[in-house]
Amino acid sequence: MDFSNSKLLSCHMNSMFCKCIILVLVILVLRILFLSPLPGFDWLQQSKMYLIPDYGGSTFQHGVRREKFLEVPQIIWGLNNQKIAFARACLTARLLNRTLLMPSLSASLIYKEIDLLKPISFDMVFNFERFNSLCDGFVQLGRYSDLQNVTKPYKLQKGSGRKWTIERDMRQLEECKVSSIDEFEVIKVDGKHPFLWHDHWPVIDYARIFECLTLVDEIEADVTAVVSRIKSVGVRGRSKSGNPDNIPTMTILSEKSESVPYIAVHMRIEKDWMLHCKNLEQRSNIHQICSSKREIMRRVANIRGLTGPIVVYLAVADSLLEDNSTLSGWKEGLLPIEKKSLGVWNIYSKHPYLIQSAIDYEACLRSDVFVGNSFSTFSSLIVLQRTQKLIKMGVTSLCDTDSNYSSYAYNILGDFRGPKKWMTDMSASSLQSISYGTNNISCQV
Repeated sequence: MDFSNSKLLSCHMNSMFCKCIILVLVILVLRILFLSPLPGFDWLQQSKMYLIPDYGGSTFQHGVRREKFLEVPQIIWGLNNQKIAFARACLTARLLNRTLLMPSLSASLIYKEIDLLKPISFDMVFNFERFNSLCDGFVQLGRYSDLQNVTKPYKLQKGSGRKWTIERDMRQLEECKVSSIDEFEVIKVDGKHPFLWHDHWPVIDYARIFECLTLVDEIEADVTAVVSRIKSVGVRGRSKSGNPDNIPTMTILSEKSESVPYIAVHMRIEKDWMLHCKNLEQRSNIHQICSSKREIMRRVANIRGLTGPIVVYLAVADSLLEDNSTLSGWKEGLLPIEKKSLGVWNIYSKHPYLIQSAIDYEACLRSDVFVGNSFSTFSSLIVLQRTQKLIKMGVTSLCDTDSNYSSYAYNILGDFRGPKKWMTDMSASSLQSISYGTNNISCQV
């Protein structure tokens, strides 16, 4: 036997064994130093190396506390004002690292149907569980049954008036993060409803929350029925044209290439809207807010890249449904329809105003081409969500394309005497232009 080789092997093995032992000891020492709260190592928790904030033993779910809550007043006004108010309440809760208690929405317009104004639970319209799943780690919704009632709510009175500046509002919110207030299980906001709160958040944060809002199954089924009926009109229109393969020359974003495209137009020509926009034009010295029915029809007809016949779904107020003139005067090849002529009024009429608006919103959102008014919150939120979808597809500009899930503003003159192409500025620092309208729109983000 070669003893010299045996000694070398033994020495080498011992050396490797010693190195392993030393490495294990080093790891254990480092673990004790940096992870264990042993006496004498408090300075580590206060240094920048220790980044996990101490909330007094709070339970975290990806950073959102489940045992601290924010409660807000009932959310009112139109569908999209309510969506903005809800998102603002969510972002306020996020700032305070609290779960937002599921708020009540309003089933009808307060300024039109005061006697019919009734609260409607959030989860009667939007899917509660899916919201928390999609927004997991960003914001969190909770139910009142989650409360332990360990303390009485801390009442936070929202300021108002000109002296209540955006800076004062933020200082008030920051003060709610100190331990004397933060120890309360619930912070309850009193005063004006969230749409009227100061806006501290960028568009991209709002967009994240809007993405998490999905309709409950019953309403989603109604949306699907309405969209299917719209497309069936398109199928009949193409068949009557004598060329069933005459599909408009546009890029159709659909799982099936044979899907029938349609245009959706949010047509704001109601009397109350025309009075409002005329007054707004005078006050702001802007002359690109109001549009007549004739102007809307002419500009939609001038959209490049469309080859008829193609359905034009008119999202109009109920008061206009008896006015057949909204369906006449359109360019040949454009097939205008609205709820009643489509035969889906029975679907809408069984729901309160809020849900009717939600169905119309989705019908417009899912269209291949959308045309709206840049001073309408309804139109602006649709364009925001469509812009976000395009960005995820890698599209950041529509300037050089005829139509590709495009959106347009009919109140602003664009190329070829058509409506102006419209994408949301996702870098905006607030939701101001979406909440109150703008004529400063672009065909790129």
